[in-house]
Amino acid sequence: MRTSILRVLIGFIFILQLSSCKKNSRNLVNEYHADGAFNGSVLVVKNGKTVCDTALGFSNREKKIKLSKKTPIYIASLSKSFTAVSIMLLQQRGLLSYDDKASEYIDLPAYAHNVSIRQLLTHTSGIRDYETVLSEEKGLTNQEVLNWLTNLNKLQFPSGSQFEYSNSGFIILSLIIEKVSKQSYGTFLSENIFIPLGMKNTWVYNSSTAHKNKATGYNKEKQPDDYSILTTGDGGIYSTPEDLYQFDQALRTFKLIDKSNTDLMYTPLRLSGKQQSNYGFGWYIDESEGKKTVNHTGGLNGFRAVFWRDLKNNSCIIALTNQGDAFPVADFLKDMKRTLE
Repeated sequence: MRTSILRVLIGFIFILQLSSCKKNSRNLVNEYHADGAFNGSVLVVKNGKTVCDTALGFSNREKKIKLSKKTPIYIASLSKSFTAVSIMLLQQRGLLSYDDKASEYIDLPAYAHNVSIRQLLTHTSGIRDYETVLSEEKGLTNQEVLNWLTNLNKLQFPSGSQFEYSNSGFIILSLIIEKVSKQSYGTFLSENIFIPLGMKNTWVYNSSTAHKNKATGYNKEKQPDDYSILTTGDGGIYSTPEDLYQFDQALRTFKLIDKSNTDLMYTPLRLSGKQQSNYGFGWYIDESEGKKTVNHTGGLNGFRAVFWRDLKNNSCIIALTNQGDAFPVADFLKDMKRTLE
């Protein structure tokens, strides 16, 4: 009799623990918001089940417009995963190969003639990152970044020998996508990813198109600090957690790229020595405790973004904020991952 009662109690406690995951995830977001550390939208999925899907705060503080779950927020470097998938789509169609030289498709300075598409995808090209020099330039374009690279005289290191994060490399990938597809980067992504996946609130920023419902960026003091450059490939995309979840599911089910390319995307590149990086094609990779997770973060001006995916358990954490430097991304991700344990 005592054994039966004990089993019932254990079962009841277990059910309570399971149900509390949903509560804990939401409570955690609420706590960050109440502390002034988060203004944005969050989607958390555990084992294929949504446990948190919410939006908190303002999309536009001056106009007192509230954020909704459908408010597009700038995702910054999360865009790199879309750039990588776009290159893989072109590879699947036989229009390019990963070991092709990027200079076969676009004009590059002589010192970068032997850089491959694979090296650009994995941040091992040696091409210098423009962000430390040009990130404050309003209206900055891909061509202006290319002009800046042309004025340099060498790579940062021999291609393939080191990992060094390079936004410039992903801008070059964007230009290759445009050259090969004969479409703008935004049009290619829209026709081949966003529309097929039903990502209705996702688009590539273009200053000539007014997007009235997008979130305005703010700093920690709640002063406007909006997105203002025009580069693509390294960034440029606005989206929502719900739309990004559609992208997550499409990658898990090979709806966009086949299994071979998917496996390659999640494989860390081995450098020219015995070293191995922790970056595949557009994703940081972590293999520990018998599971593989991938992630990417992004941030520029008044925006921060994080996209974490547990490949084995069909779990993910997506958070986008338009009050950038108020949001401690690493702490939030660490705390949120605990709610999924």
